Amino acid sequence: MITGLNHITLAVRRRPFLPLLCGDTGSEALARWNKGAYLLAGDVWLCLTLDERTRSSPLPEYSHIAFSVPAARFDDAAASIRASGVAVGQDNRSEGASLYFLDPDGHKLKIPAGDWQTRLAAMRKEPWEENIQYFD
Repeated sequence: MITGLNHITLAVRRRPFLPLLCGDTGSEALARWNKGAYLLAGDVWLCLTLDERTRSSPLPEYSHIAFSVPAARFDDAAASIRASGVAVGQDNRSEGASLYFLDPDGHKLKIPAGDWQTRLAAMRKEPWEENIQYFD
């Protein structure tokens, strides 16, 4: 039986870029070696591993990893990410503030000011489809 999310592994082309992930998303560095790094983002273990086959540009689809940021610290985190020089991605299309950005290998990352609860509340207030089914 699945009890939760264990870890996420991202392949990277160069030595893991920890300042962006640790400083701006609040992730905690656990270990670093020549070909990788482990971070902790909340309760989720994030592994960055060197892989020369890593793509050199972002994939066209919407897939992304979103890091939790307290709403009160969102503006500071967003400003820090923008100041780091990374590419800022698509415009926010959901409720509340959020910032999409790319890591140096083109992985799509996001910091939203909200969470699943604020998302569902917004969906209930203004559904974007007719046939949304809620399970509560």
